This record gives sequence, C-alpha cells and structure tokens, in this order.
Amino acid sequence: MEAGEIGGALLFVLAAAVALATAVSTGAVDFSRPLTVGGRLDFQDTISWFIGVFDGSSSESAGGVSLADVYELWVRVRGGVIAPVLQVAVWVCMVMSVMLAVEAVYNSVVSLGVKAIGWRPEWRFKWEPIAGDDEEKGTDAHYPMVLVQIPMYNELEVYKLSIGAACELEWPKDRIIVQVLDDSTDPYIKNLVELECEDWASKGMNIKYTTRSSRKGFKAGALKKGMEYDYAKQCEYVAIFDADFQPEQDFLLRTVPFFVHNPKVALVQARWTFVNDTASLLTRVQKMFFDYHFKVEQEAGSATFSFFSFNGTAGVWRAAAIKEAGGWKDRTTVEDMDLAVRATLKGWKFIYVGDIRVKSELPSTYKDYCRQQFRWSCGGAHLFRQVAKDILAAKDVSVVKKFHMLYSFFLVRRVVAPTVTCILYNIILPISVMIPELFIPVWGIAYIPMVLLVVTAIRHPKNIHILPFWILFENVMTMHRLRAALAGLFELSEFNEWAVTKKVGNNFEDTDVPLLQKTRKRIRDRVNFREMLFAAFLFFCASYNLVFPGKTSYYFNLYLQGLAFVFLGLNFTGTCTWCQ
Repeated sequence: MEAGEIGGALLFVLAAAVALATAVSTGAVDFSRPLTVGGRLDFQDTISWFIGVFDGSSSESAGGVSLADVYELWVRVRGGVIAPVLQVAVWVCMVMSVMLAVEAVYNSVVSLGVKAIGWRPEWRFKWEPIAGDDEEKGTDAHYPMVLVQIPMYNELEVYKLSIGAACELEWPKDRIIVQVLDDSTDPYIKNLVELECEDWASKGMNIKYTTRSSRKGFKAGALKKGMEYDYAKQCEYVAIFDADFQPEQDFLLRTVPFFVHNPKVALVQARWTFVNDTASLLTRVQKMFFDYHFKVEQEAGSATFSFFSFNGTAGVWRAAAIKEAGGWKDRTTVEDMDLAVRATLKGWKFIYVGDIRVKSELPSTYKDYCRQQFRWSCGGAHLFRQVAKDILAAKDVSVVKKFHMLYSFFLVRRVVAPTVTCILYNIILPISVMIPELFIPVWGIAYIPMVLLVVTAIRHPKNIHILPFWILFENVMTMHRLRAALAGLFELSEFNEWAVTKKVGNNFEDTDVPLLQKTRKRIRDRVNFREMLFAAFLFFCASYNLVFPGKTSYYFNLYLQGLAFVFLGLNFTGTCTWCQ
C-alpha cells in the first residue's frame, strides 16, 4: 500500500468522522422518529366500506357514504400505509445523502490541498524531457513510436480540425502514425475524410485511413480493429482523440516522458477545455459540471490512489497495458472506463495532468447532452454490475484501493448520486406537501444540499452567478441519470444504446463544404414530454402547498423546479429547437 493510498484513506475516514460528530453534537440526526405514523388502518373496516359503496348497502357502517367519509378513509390510508412507506424511503435517502456529502467533502478537501501546496504529478512520478528534445544530445531514435487514433462517425463539421491537430503534433515524422478510424455511414462524408487524409499524406505525414464493414462494438470496436494492424503493433504508446478534440502541438512532448521514466504507468490523462463554453446558458452549466469532474474528482483520484476513469479521449495509453488488460471490449457503452478498471486490477497506475489541456466541443443542444449523459450514466452503472466481483477478487490491488473503487467510484458516484437527488428532491419532497404525517429532517434537505453547493462553488468562484441555474438544471438531469442508472443496473431495453453526440464545429470555416439541408421537425422532436409531465406534477404539488400550506412551505422551490422542467421540456436553452 502506497503513501498516497494511506493518506487518501485517512482523509476519507476523517471526513466521515467529522460529519458524524457534527451531526451528533448539533442534534441534527434523530432516528427516534417512529416509522409508523398516523392512525391505525383497520383492514376489515376498509373492506366493509368498499363493499357498502358498490352494493348500495343501507347499513350504518357502510351505506351512508359522504365526502367526509371519503376524506376520513384517505386520512387513514395516508397515515397507515403511504406515510410509513415514504418514511422508510426518506431515511434511506438520508443515509444516501450523508454518503454523497462525505464523498464530495473528501474529494474537495484533497483537491484543495493539492492546489494549496502546489502538488504536481512530477512530485510522485519522474518526468524528464526525452533526450531527443535537444538536438545536440540525441536523435530521433530516442523517441518511441506513437500511434494517434482518431475514431469518428459522420463528423462533417469537425473532421478537419482533429486530423489537422493530430498531424501537427511535435514529434519526429518517422516516429508517429496517425490513424483515422472512420465508421461513417454517409458516403459523401467518408469521401471528404479520405481526401483529407490523402492531402496530409502528400505532405509527408504517415497517416492511415481505415474503415470497417460494420459498426459492431461502436467506438470500442473501431479502436480494437485499429490495434490489429501490423504498424499499430509496432507502437509503444497510443494517443486517442475524439473527432472534435484539438491537442496542442507539444501534447506528446509533455505526456510521453511520464511513460518513459515510470514503467508502471499505463495512462496519462489530460484535461478538457471547450471552444463553445460561453455559447449559451446550457454550455455554461455543462462547463461547471465538467470542471468539477476534472478539478475535483480526477485530481483527487490521481493524487491519492492513482486511479480514475479514462475519459475516452485526450489521453495516452501504454500499448502493453491495453494488451495485458484484455484490450478494448464492447460489453458496455463506457469502453474507456471498462479498460481503466481492468488495467488498474492488473496493477497499472494512472496520472492526471491538469496543466495539459485539450480543446473540444460541448453538446450544443439539450437533447444531445441528455443522450451523452444517459450513455455515460447507464454504462457506468452497467459496468459496476459486471466488474464488482472482479474487483473483490483482484490480487494486485490493495484493500484500500478496492474500497475506493467499489464504494466511492462506483456505488456513490454511479448509483447513489442519481438515486438520492432525483427521488428525494423531485419525488418525495413534492409529495410530502400532501402527506403531513411524513417527517423529513431539515438537515437532509437543507444542510446537506448547502454543503454540496459550497464544495461545488469553492472550485468555481468565477461562476457563482450561474449556480442557481446550475442547481435547477441538475435537478432536471437527475431524472435522466436515474433512468440511465436503473437501465444499466438491471439491463433494461436501453442499456446498450449508443448515440453519437452531434458536433457544431464552432471553428469550422471551410465554406467549400455545403451545409446539410435543414429538415422540418415534428412536435415530439421539439417537445420533451418527460420533462413536461414532471413539470405538471411539480406545479400541482406547488399549488396544493400554496393553497393548503400545512406544516411546510415548499411551493416557491417547487415552482422554480417546475419552471426548469418546462424550459428544458421546450428546449429553451442552448440552441432552441422549438421554433425551428
């Protein structure tokens, strides 16, 4: 067990202990509240009442049915059946909320500590420039062979950007091979991509254009096929960039030395930046989501356990690690995470370098973002189901790292986070306005969300003004992430769907390529009906709470949530499609 793992484990235990001590000392946690609330429901009396309604009996106990009788029955059913069931769900959500808060605080503390002391990967892993960088000290022979893979699928808007950026990487031309893996189904686009590759080849670039007869395995299948060529087998390292990613010219010079001097390093992951992060409110809140992922989750995982998920692009792999881990597999829609987990179980280490940034593009429409998030959330939950036993049985991984992978990486982030945020805040809380017998602790719906808000905002001081929109947006997205997590865990009908995120290509300026003809959109393409139905539910609960306040007043928050669902249901964010 390494020092980073021990430190990470101690910090996690400390965060959990502080959370528990604070809750106990302030009296916030009180599990003495009984689960069974309300009056006792007599089953026989209820059956007799229903029989009296339907057979028209004139007996005193069953015949005279009035509005008061109906309300009395509702109160008894509500207090004897509905409230106890929901109360159990509330306490389950409270436990999940504490798990989520502790995980978030722990990651933020590690991330802030890394920033405060100026920690860099070079402190832990040796890094020296390759000898060939200095022309007086070496020759091109010092540079290892690198394969740059660019998988793409009908990428009309961005194919020139990625191919051009890869071909302009600073590396000896005889030590680099650019491989374009084109799964495009549009003959016109395939022809354009092939012509672009031929153009770079005529300039002396070693570039290979490859296609497949089918899209079996999607991206994983394309990457796997690309590794089967003889020239690919001669390469020691493999850099991967999606079609919209544009690495800086010194990308390989800054990443490859980590491999040369650290034989147990399998992956070097760079950070994403975005060319369209200020294009709309949608892209701004997406940037907050990704910034938290890179600045907090990836940074914390790299600094403590040398484990985090490969992001599928903007990274370099050691070819030997890919081979030892079993190569690319298409059993889930997160082939990148799958390979990362299998490589870790073989004892390989990962490095995240936040100083190396690669430009890319955020989804420009709400539907595209939903498809992307669904694929990631579903794939992560499905992978959890498949690799849990493998992680427990792994012999080359410490117990602490196993706990980090199973509990923090999979259970809390892939299952607990979407479950508690959707069920508690979008279902139980709205329903509670009609169930006065239901008890929801204030620390669970006020204090914990405030903690999560603070740990998110502390790494985004420049975007504090967007936080209210981010909160409402994430409330809506939890619906899709929960549906995706359930589909992945239980292998429902959608668990293996793959939808490629459409690109706009903000920097695309080639006017010789004609724009695709705009098609007339149907009403179901303009309106997101799930969001609209959820909005109707929230508006109903908010209105009920406004008319019948009871013990709680959540109507203001519920109205805001309902409006967020309406706006996103009508695509009134990002590129608006309602009027197109």
